[in-house]
Amino acid sequence: MAGAKRRKKSAVWRKIHALRCEDIKLWCVRRLPILKWAPSYNLKENLIPDTVSGMMLAIQQVPQGLAFAVLSSVHPVFGLYGSLFPVIIYAVFGMGRHVATGTFALTSLISANAVERLVSPASNNFTTSNNSGVLGLSDFEMQRIGVAAAVSFLGGIIQVAMFVLHLGSATFLLTEPVISAMTTGAATHVVTSQVKYLLGMKMPYISGPLGFFYIYAYIFENIKSVQLEALLLSLVSLVVLVLVKELNEKFKRKIKVVLPIDLILIIATSIGCYCADMEYTYGLEVVGHIPEGIPAPKTPSLNILSEVVTEAFGVALVGYVASLALAQGSAKQFKYSVDDNQELLAHGLSNVIPSFFFCIPSAAAMGRTALLYSTGAKTQVACLISCILILVVIYAIGPMLYWLPMCVLASIIVVGLKGMLMQFRDLKKYWNVDKIDWSIWVSTYVFTVCFAANVGLLYGVVCTIVIVIFRFQRAKTLSLQNMKEVECKFKTEADCESLQQVKIVSVNNPLVFLNAKKFHHDLIRIIQKDSASTQPHDDLNKGEQNTLLNPVSNGNCHGELSLQPCPNERCALILDCSGLTFFDYTGVSVLLQIYMDFKNRSIDVLLAHCKASLVKAMQYSGNLGSENPIFFESVSSAIGAIHLNRNFSKLSDHSEV
Repeated sequence: MAGAKRRKKSAVWRKIHALRCEDIKLWCVRRLPILKWAPSYNLKENLIPDTVSGMMLAIQQVPQGLAFAVLSSVHPVFGLYGSLFPVIIYAVFGMGRHVATGTFALTSLISANAVERLVSPASNNFTTSNNSGVLGLSDFEMQRIGVAAAVSFLGGIIQVAMFVLHLGSATFLLTEPVISAMTTGAATHVVTSQVKYLLGMKMPYISGPLGFFYIYAYIFENIKSVQLEALLLSLVSLVVLVLVKELNEKFKRKIKVVLPIDLILIIATSIGCYCADMEYTYGLEVVGHIPEGIPAPKTPSLNILSEVVTEAFGVALVGYVASLALAQGSAKQFKYSVDDNQELLAHGLSNVIPSFFFCIPSAAAMGRTALLYSTGAKTQVACLISCILILVVIYAIGPMLYWLPMCVLASIIVVGLKGMLMQFRDLKKYWNVDKIDWSIWVSTYVFTVCFAANVGLLYGVVCTIVIVIFRFQRAKTLSLQNMKEVECKFKTEADCESLQQVKIVSVNNPLVFLNAKKFHHDLIRIIQKDSASTQPHDDLNKGEQNTLLNPVSNGNCHGELSLQPCPNERCALILDCSGLTFFDYTGVSVLLQIYMDFKNRSIDVLLAHCKASLVKAMQYSGNLGSENPIFFESVSSAIGAIHLNRNFSKLSDHSEV
């Protein structure tokens, strides 16, 4: 027994000594992406656009930070801290170059449930005059931020644990319809929570199952208590915000810097409220005192972690799902890669570390990320520059926001959620591509509205898995086609070299979100492997040499396309879709991506044995833009078309000579 322990210990020491400095360096670069892009940062090309984007981002971060802090049921100043520390942490550990982390409406709404449950105004033993000694705030306010910080801390710990367990690869279960429906439903909840500020009503905090309907029932029962001044100011703010943002979007190519309407509205309404003394004359609710500076770090309230487990899981899952979708979208648009697992670490640390600085839960927001797109940001330097300006607000400008009306903050929140609410337009797309995805979207949205975002997300994932398993069980297994007859029909001495550049892949399984990425990866890998090996001319007599039969298997992958176009003949790929019994939106998207990627590399992609529903879905989802037909009834007709086109090309070349 002792000998076995010694051998095990010596093996561990051998592994430790085998570590090289190069291995440690690679690990650091992989876990600290800033070490990869910062040394190669181009000051001349990137600094100016990053600076402009950072300034515009800070202008949007400040009102959103204040508003989302109120949404989280804590003092507004803690929203400013939440717009500072998580941004710095993500810039170091995150891979999304255009992802704007900070306060987030959905995570704020989830953490508010814990704050109101554990430190409700009706049950608190503190008064606003009890000074805690921290920033001049009351013990009641510090108790509330203590709960929100505990939710952020535990939520971040859960995300880091998911990173350690490599659960980032499980994100293929989060399909686009589920994420879209969940975020849209959560945005509906956020808008509902702001109605009381828009109307200037005093109402108790309402949450829980069917809380969405109870809120509107309370509003209609007490409709006479609506404050007309607040309602009028809210309507004016909403109209101005929507109108100016639409004009900014319409003329963004003609104007270099968009009009910061959020900042202008805050300044204008604050000055107007101060001059007219609306707080006392009309009873208009304002933000109130915002203390200067940043307090010393403090450990979150660990004794209440067991009481905020539900909210912490909601913050961890909802925040990560929404943030990952934005990171993957930016990576796709700007042609770089994002590691799903590394994003878990980045967002986990962006919640854990800031929780020591009185921060509410954080995540990436769609509106801020879209702002970085539109203003031409290049790297995370834009977010770091915004942090400098937020520091100026915290130490100098913050107290001037005392007179900012709460109804204006609520208007900014509602208009900022426009992008999420506009996802209702996706319903038409899902209906035309796959009606089951449409039904998943609708039912997930209903569950999110009736219960909560985390419940809707869980329902969407479970529902998707059950439906896919059911569809896989009902799928018919078709036998593989014998390709020898097809090849013998066109195999002549003159055409052997031409047909050698034709690759045939038979798709033998349904193509859905579970196996779409693996299908793409396997297709690229097989063609690369086949292209790398030069086949002797005599081997063309064997039927299998020109046929690549690859059954699709389930899984996840991260493959990149690196095919090179053929020097002499234009290569062609034929996908035999006889075994593709059903598909979903993700599967169609992957087929379109394969078609466009191969087309950009001068490789023709033809699809044989396609069902009418697949042809319709591909034609609807993307612009194929091909002069020649790409859908064929059989593989033989596809090869015949290739043969005919190449003979025509040769004839044209001879005629030109």
